[in-house]
Order: sequence, then structure tokens, then C-alpha cells
Amino acid sequence: MAASGVTERRGIPAAAFVEDVLSYLNESALDVNSALAFLQERLQQYRVVEMKLLAQQRDLQAKIPDIEKCLDIVATLQAKKDSGEALIADFEVSEGIYSRARIKESDSVCLWLGANVMLEYSCEEATILLKRNLENAKASLEVLVADLQFLRDQVTITQVTIARVYNWDVHQRKLRQAASPKES
Repeated sequence: MAASGVTERRGIPAAAFVEDVLSYLNESALDVNSALAFLQERLQQYRVVEMKLLAQQRDLQAKIPDIEKCLDIVATLQAKKDSGEALIADFEVSEGIYSRARIKESDSVCLWLGANVMLEYSCEEATILLKRNLENAKASLEVLVADLQFLRDQVTITQVTIARVYNWDVHQRKLRQAASPKES
């Protein structure tokens, strides 16, 4: 019943495509209203997960350029160190407040690791760490994009199932109404 035989992806349950509504209702032991309520609840759960994944995607998309910028800065520091000239840089002290610095030969850099933690690394170690972080962030973004695509497929399947169950119920009501004798 699940799409392509997949039952879930990273904790996201797969939606079952319902071909025969009557069989679905009998197998799940639900009436139409309960089935619709269940499907609406599942759809709402998918929406909540989608919002969380989109937030993670935005965070990663913001993080990747920052890591690339840090890699460029470390490479520039290494190039200037080899040339022997000082590097003049404007850096942000606080939001909207910048200071100009003259950086002479430097064998190390300090990197923010998060949670108010900063560590000093040699330029080579910093380059290795930043490259690894960049690779991990890009890999995480790829997985996240695949999760979002899977989730969107499940939302579509659930919406189609809701429509099929609802339309089946409307059709059944019309049949019952046509079969019942009209009272004058």
C-alpha cells in the first residue's frame, strides 16, 4: 500500500495510496468520518515536520556560505604569511560595529565552534576542519532535500487519499438517496 514499498524515511511514515476506498475502510476498521479525521491529522503531522525540515534547510543554506567565507579567509591569511606583507582587514566586532586590523604573520586562527566556544587552530588544522565541516553541511543539505521531497510526496498522496475518501462518501450518499423512496 505504501509508495514504492517504502514504509518510512528517517522517521517520516510513508502514506498509503488508497485505490479501493471500501477495502481501505474495512481494513482499517474506520468509518468515513474517522478515516477523514485520521488522514487530516496525518496531513497536519506532515506539515509540522515540513516546517522543521525547512527551518533546518534555511540554517544549512546560511551556514555553507559562512564556512566557505572562513575557508577563503584562512587561505588569504596563509598566502599573506608566505608573502611577508601584513593584511589589513575590517572585521565585525558586534552587529553593525566594525574595526580595522593589521594582521602580521599569523600561524594560527581562532574559530567559533558554537555555544560561545572559540578555539585556536593552526591555519592547516583550521583548513582541514572547515573543509570537513563544509562537506558535512553539504551532505546534510542533500539528505534534507531528499527528505523534503519524500515528505512532499507523502503530503500529495495523503491529499489525494482524503479527496478519494470524501468523493467516495459523497457518491455513496447519492446512491443511498437515489435508492430511498421519495416521500411527498
